Amino acid sequence: MKKETVAITGMSCASCVSRVETGLKKKAGVMDVKVNLALENAVVEYDETLFSKQEIVETIKDSGYGAVQADTGSVDREKEIRRKEIEKLKRSFLLSALLSLPLILAMLSGLLKIALQFLHNPWFQLALATPVQFIIGRRFYKNAYHSLKAKSPGMDVLVAMGTSAAYFFSIYNGFFKTLPAGAHPELYFEASAIIITLILLGKYLEAAAKGKTSEAIKKLIGLQPKMARVVRQGKELDIPIENVVVGDKIQVRPGEKIAVDGTVVTGNSAVDESMLTGESLPVEKLPGDTVIGGTINKNGLLVFTAAKVGKDTLLAQIIKVVEEAQASKAPIQELADKVAGIFVPVVLLIAAVTFLTWMFLLGNTTMAIIAAVSVLVIACPCALGLATPTAIMVGTGKGAEKGILIKSGESLERAFKIDAVVLDKTGTITKGKPQVTDILPAPGVSSEDLLFWAASAEKGSEHPLAQALVLKAQELSIHLTQPGEFSAVPGKGVSAVVGEKAVLVGTQNFMKQNDINVAAAAAARDLEADGKTVMYAAFDGALAGIIAVADTVKEDSAAAIRELRSLGIEVFMMTGDNRRTAEAIGRQVGIKQDHILAQVLPEHKAAEVKKLQDKGFVVAMVGDGINDAPALAAADIGAAMGTGTDIAIETGDITLMNGSLKTLITAIRLSKKTIAKIKQNLFWAFIYNAIGIPFAAFGLLSPIIAGAAMAFSSVSVVSNSLSLKRFK
Repeated sequence: MKKETVAITGMSCASCVSRVETGLKKKAGVMDVKVNLALENAVVEYDETLFSKQEIVETIKDSGYGAVQADTGSVDREKEIRRKEIEKLKRSFLLSALLSLPLILAMLSGLLKIALQFLHNPWFQLALATPVQFIIGRRFYKNAYHSLKAKSPGMDVLVAMGTSAAYFFSIYNGFFKTLPAGAHPELYFEASAIIITLILLGKYLEAAAKGKTSEAIKKLIGLQPKMARVVRQGKELDIPIENVVVGDKIQVRPGEKIAVDGTVVTGNSAVDESMLTGESLPVEKLPGDTVIGGTINKNGLLVFTAAKVGKDTLLAQIIKVVEEAQASKAPIQELADKVAGIFVPVVLLIAAVTFLTWMFLLGNTTMAIIAAVSVLVIACPCALGLATPTAIMVGTGKGAEKGILIKSGESLERAFKIDAVVLDKTGTITKGKPQVTDILPAPGVSSEDLLFWAASAEKGSEHPLAQALVLKAQELSIHLTQPGEFSAVPGKGVSAVVGEKAVLVGTQNFMKQNDINVAAAAAARDLEADGKTVMYAAFDGALAGIIAVADTVKEDSAAAIRELRSLGIEVFMMTGDNRRTAEAIGRQVGIKQDHILAQVLPEHKAAEVKKLQDKGFVVAMVGDGINDAPALAAADIGAAMGTGTDIAIETGDITLMNGSLKTLITAIRLSKKTIAKIKQNLFWAFIYNAIGIPFAAFGLLSPIIAGAAMAFSSVSVVSNSLSLKRFK
């Protein structure tokens, strides 16, 4: 199975989308088609043994549109296509406006009873209106022909029929109709010309506005560096980014962009990762730390080894996710698509009934033409087609700016319904790294001495608790010594000789096995009640003190959980830890005791999510995307805490790049705001037609006003979606 993205030119409304989708879905081997009016592209999933990318392009062209194969991650070609289309629309509008201006003056002079006879000459008006109708307006006839051929009439059919009716009715009145002596013919050339001019203006403004909806993806693509400074055989070489290979040593000076993903070898600096994570503070980088391509080195010289290049870099993956999300459809769009499928035939029927009613029941031929033309022109499914995709484009783009990767329109729509959040404890609520929280030395022993001897003894261990001791000593600038006679007893502790002291560090049972009296360590019970792990230390056969280690809560977890609850969302915590430890963490962050799911094995996490769903909750599961993968997949929304890992991006419906629960709240609020915009767009698109068509049918709207209203309906929808860019 293969997936191709194809850029499409010439689409004007939701009916065009339906026509392209229908044409492609009929082909053998095509599994799925998503056509996006706002992005002007099609994402086609197909069996390459039965269908080819060249056939995709040919099928789209057979439907009456232009098609160019697009490369994911490269907007240059699509940008050029869009720029040319905007320029073409601009030129067509200006020429059409120039030719229509005398016709407007003729209309105004007639209304104001100003004698400018040459402006009312039928031959003069015909000479101005004809190029507008058939040269500038050729696009409408061409698209109308193809849509009728495909049995899927769209906006172009309405425009072609409406303007043609006004144009040919004017020819009949001006050159064939018998008039009383001294009477002037009723000409409507200005109606046909001005309608085309206004529609072109609307299309030009719409195209320019649609370009702004994809600014976020352009910014992400703009982050990709063009060159990299590699060190090969001792020489510095500036080479194109495409030529970097895994294993290359790359040098980055202050102020430069990091070329690709890699691991720091030498140097230290602060790196601005804000465009990927939404986090404004630079991140300190030391040897062994990971750096991400596209981020900016702020103040130190770094040399790193390239680990991921090309499409494998994190930035390339993010761009791919955002592009696919913007091209996707939300379920709410299905209603608009269904309406658009029958919209134009219904409008044609209404226009026919309007014409026949005015013509035969009311006996007014002129009003029959005018009212029917107004009905044809004011009814436009463009706004329906743009209502959902433009809002999704802006919403997903805004999310990417805030460090939130939303995989699809469906995920964005589901997120606003969330009423229960299940939080994995380790790495989500807590930092995921044990830290020393308490140092309680025995009488006659200082805190520094206790930490020095214990951390030195643990220096040879790779256990996370041992590393927590060593890290704490480093933070306090305590210089450790290498232990001798080191021995580790799994699950219990270590013994070593540090200097001339025999040192034991481990559990209470480990101390008892070595005949160490721990009766004096009553404080250990209070520490364990708080969910902390207590390590005992003994020097030369006597208890020297206790050190408590815990996986500490992230600074913003408690505030984020309070905020989630204020939104009416039930918050649950799930962990494999024992009940006592889990409840201690729950108390710190404000999670109800009966909402704590403790001692849950990774393979049982999905079942716990299912239990909540069975109770009627719409559940979001938040985890690190590794051992939480089944639960993330089972939840209505899987939100992966983005350490930036590939699996986090692959697993979750939403990836929170900076690993903060605050970002989840932003994602939920962004979802609510985006869905609100979509509903507003659909409401106004429906209401606009529901009110406008009857007014036009009753003869209360002139064709020119109807044309203006139609032209600007889609502009207003796109503008409303663009207002999402102000979301904070």
